Amino acid sequence: MALNDTIMVFAFAPIVALLLGLSSIIVPWDTLITSVVLYIVIPVVIAQLWRKALLAKGQATFDATLARIGPWSITALLATLVLLFGFQGEAILKQPLVIAMLAVPILIQVLFNSGLAYWLNRRLGESHSVACPSALIGASNFFELAVAAAISLFGFESGAALATVVGVLIEVPVMLLVVRFVNQSKLWYEAGARG
Repeated sequence: MALNDTIMVFAFAPIVALLLGLSSIIVPWDTLITSVVLYIVIPVVIAQLWRKALLAKGQATFDATLARIGPWSITALLATLVLLFGFQGEAILKQPLVIAMLAVPILIQVLFNSGLAYWLNRRLGESHSVACPSALIGASNFFELAVAAAISLFGFESGAALATVVGVLIEVPVMLLVVRFVNQSKLWYEAGARG
């Protein structure tokens, strides 16, 4: 996760600038950097400081806090998804072909990348507890950041926001499917990792 966040901090703005530049969409660098700071750097810094403070009080305090905030984080994610789909619901229903054209490549990419990461971890002999998060991180498209940047730049009802919402619509259930597969294939994984 730390490596993933580090890559996002340093690579997100240049990659977005490159891709938007290829599409002839001009977004000021200060807007991209502000998005990275607001949606990646500040949350990561706050989380790390809070984690350090909790661990200073002991592992039991840290574990108890995680158990308490778990349901709240899931509720916040679901509320965000409901709001996004509420703003984009009409566009999703009116443009099923566009939604399919956005969804199919995302679906293929998430399944391919997560499967590849899981298989490579098995081939390298990594433990199952490492392979699962690795598969999920490898398949992630950072749609949470893309949604935030698209809404900040183009508004809730923009085409850019629609594309990122479709990404979330596909990525979240597929990630849950990946978790289910990884959990159910633990015996197969461990037999191959040992052999």
